[in-house]
Amino acid sequence: MSGEKFGKIIGVVRSTVSRLESGELRLDEKQAAALDQHFATSGHFLRLLTYAKLGHDPDWFKEHVSYEARAFLLKIYELALIPGLLQTEEYARACFEAAGVEDVDAQVAARLARQKTLERSPRPLLWILLSQNVIEWPVGGPEVMRRQLGHLLDATRGSDAILRVVPRTTGATIGLDGAFKILSVAEGDVAYTEAHGGGRLILATQEARQFGIRWDRIGGNALPKDASRSMIEQVMEDMR
Repeated sequence: MSGEKFGKIIGVVRSTVSRLESGELRLDEKQAAALDQHFATSGHFLRLLTYAKLGHDPDWFKEHVSYEARAFLLKIYELALIPGLLQTEEYARACFEAAGVEDVDAQVAARLARQKTLERSPRPLLWILLSQNVIEWPVGGPEVMRRQLGHLLDATRGSDAILRVVPRTTGATIGLDGAFKILSVAEGDVAYTEAHGGGRLILATQEARQFGIRWDRIGGNALPKDASRSMIEQVMEDMR
């Protein structure tokens, strides 16, 4: 079957079919259902897709970075650490050394290289929610952390960024379940969840939408922008 004909079945252009064949893109639930209907396979493709999502894919982080590099909007929620896109070299090094990785220099260089996505024109919009723990835990020591917080404030000062802190006084929130990010690209939204030993990339539209709702619910408990920045500045002062 030609790529063009196959694309008509699942509602995409031929170039998208090529990207699906190469593994650059993956079938979503709507496309799998369209295949099942066309071939009368009684939900076979949809079942395969479901089982595939339950497994771990070591390329998820790499694929997530490719989405990150072209996203026009990044919604990030962090429970414990400064987002990788906004980490200083000292802070990143302290994280990798604590994790006991084999080649710290290579990992630091890779993390800093990812930050070039913030140099794009136009720069992607950054909407960031941080747990209060993120700004108070002195990763690398007080001086390293103070410089990191200063960098965080500088990098989110423009009109293309929103930085808000979720205070501990909020109590229990859905955000205690863990960190995640939502990446908005031309094709739609995808989500990425953090986890020890590797995360998970969510491409299904409906599931990614649920992470958007989760992000909004966490944001409902966050301090306003100005109050958040004032809290960070106070933490920096206390670290002197």
